[in-house]
Amino acid sequence: MANTLLSTSSSVNEVLSRVPNVVVSEGQISVIGKGEAIIYLNGILINYERFAAIPVSQILKIEVISNPSAKYDAEGKAVINIITKRNIESGIMGTASQHITVSEFAGTSTNTLLDFNYTKGKFSFITNYGLQLGKGRELLYTTRTRPNPKEFIKSELTTDWKREFNNYSNFGFGIQYTFSEKNYISLAYSGNIEDLGGVVESRNSIENNAGNNFYATDIDKNDVLLNQFVNLNYNAITDKKGSSLFIGSQYFNYNGTVHDFIDENGWVNDVNTQKYLKNNVGNTINIISTQLDYSKKIKENTRLETGAKYSYATIKWATDFLISDATDIDFEFDDALSSDFQYVEKISAAYFNYGSSIGKKFDFSVGARGEWTNYDLYTNANGIQKFKKSYGNIFPNLLLNMNFSKDWKGHFSYVSRITRPRYQALNPFVIYQDPFTTIEGNPNLLPEKIHAFEIGAMYQKFDFKMGYTYKIDPMSGAALRGNTPNSYILRSLNLDKGHVFFTSLSRSFNVKWWNSTNTVSMNLTKSIDNFYSFEMGPVRPQIYLYSNNTFAIPNLFKLQLLAWYLGDRSYGLGSDNSRSIVTVGIERNFFKDALKLNFTANDIFHDFMVSGDYNVGQTQIYYHRTYTTNYFKLIATYNFGNSKKTNYKKSELEQTENQRAR
Repeated sequence: MANTLLSTSSSVNEVLSRVPNVVVSEGQISVIGKGEAIIYLNGILINYERFAAIPVSQILKIEVISNPSAKYDAEGKAVINIITKRNIESGIMGTASQHITVSEFAGTSTNTLLDFNYTKGKFSFITNYGLQLGKGRELLYTTRTRPNPKEFIKSELTTDWKREFNNYSNFGFGIQYTFSEKNYISLAYSGNIEDLGGVVESRNSIENNAGNNFYATDIDKNDVLLNQFVNLNYNAITDKKGSSLFIGSQYFNYNGTVHDFIDENGWVNDVNTQKYLKNNVGNTINIISTQLDYSKKIKENTRLETGAKYSYATIKWATDFLISDATDIDFEFDDALSSDFQYVEKISAAYFNYGSSIGKKFDFSVGARGEWTNYDLYTNANGIQKFKKSYGNIFPNLLLNMNFSKDWKGHFSYVSRITRPRYQALNPFVIYQDPFTTIEGNPNLLPEKIHAFEIGAMYQKFDFKMGYTYKIDPMSGAALRGNTPNSYILRSLNLDKGHVFFTSLSRSFNVKWWNSTNTVSMNLTKSIDNFYSFEMGPVRPQIYLYSNNTFAIPNLFKLQLLAWYLGDRSYGLGSDNSRSIVTVGIERNFFKDALKLNFTANDIFHDFMVSGDYNVGQTQIYYHRTYTTNYFKLIATYNFGNSKKTNYKKSELEQTENQRAR
């Protein structure tokens, strides 16, 4: 992180988008060749909302773990571990940072970031606050074409999310008492508010055998989300060899409300049409979890890790749609669009991991994680549906490291993982875009399981790896035909299976005036479906290139250059087009490094656009999504205090269930 473009990011989400082999897109954080990752903070799993509140100024480094052991939750296909700065000195330390971002595409936004640490004796205190105001934007262009003359249709849909960040803030504080160098206890509270306004403009032109129709839908957004987290943790070193014990208990609460007003106009069969809708949504998610981890150091190169975790989650979701043909009459309740959703889930897990060495050149770890899941689901969308199910899984893993010489090292790994559907993906409630386009969950969605193999070698500073992943019931999504000839539903779904092959080569350079990290990767993906009538196509490899460089001009400033390219991909059921980002920055410190100024131009060619096509159910679908990645940013950061380090050692335990709440 230090002295690179990563440290100029306004959020952890932006930081991860600049990490090698990590791609952030459409609400997912994925590792090239692996898939969606879960996020850890200092070795403890956290959820999306919590990781978004981490002060960027406190991050020391980021680890991308492509072959996680049984110690890590089985959820997710890879692990990203965010490591924060640590220290044992007493005193005060704080950072105040102001970011101003200007984008021709979206407008102007500001980020104000504050964090403060205080340590005296055995007590430590930490607090942070961040506030984002301004504008954001996302633009999606989609075409849907059924070329069959008997049921011909061509839809051209443009959806423009013009977001107003009324109050996007995160906050937190924590206290820690250190009994001795070997044990401490910590209590933390954190939360975030997302008060979102603005408008979603949708324009849909539909051509069919009966003629041409046009629909315009404007949705005035009034969405408020409040998330709160409380965690109590105890850590101890239990013997002279370095064995350790961790006990943690947490409570998470999510509360969201939506009060959207929808103005819909149409030109249908040469007649103007108009109607109004109100969409009122209330949702509450409560999660309680407890975890115990024990690591026994048997001898210098031998360690046994074991632990258990239990979580209990309850979700309640109510969606009400009201419809009127005019604003001056009462709105009527719409049963077809409205629904209730309730979900209760219990997950019990236990694991062991044993690591040791074989001679002087080989060391290994072997382990397994067992998880038992029980859930009850109720919804009255599309008629009353009830699901009750229990299932168990065992996830073995194996890692072998080989130290052939000082310059040559090698490794082999096998891991098995699971990805459970996010709660919103299970809920069949309606997100309204226009009369013929909705986003709906799928209560029949199954967890995705994988078996991943990897082999690699390191020679000096060259790092080479290659691997294969087999997917069972891989989760995907598509626009499927609805109940009427012109309607489509965007829905998550399970494919039959998937295969991923990847290879990667990395090299870092560090000289007095130049630091550089470089990666080139290739992955080949094949997805297979026998249910939704996808049209099979070619399978072609995808190339990934990454370079992050910092040039130091002595006594003047630092120049920074980051660029990455993700090439075209064809995966059998569809294809994705290439995307890339080139970012440049200049940075200088003042007043003995107390003040830092940075100017960054991000995605200067505006080439980060997610687009592609696929054929499903006799419909040809093309999509093109544009984000607010092309911008100029000015950052001023001031460091104050009489301590150069921090002492707060808070570990956090948060379940993968929280990751799925997003």
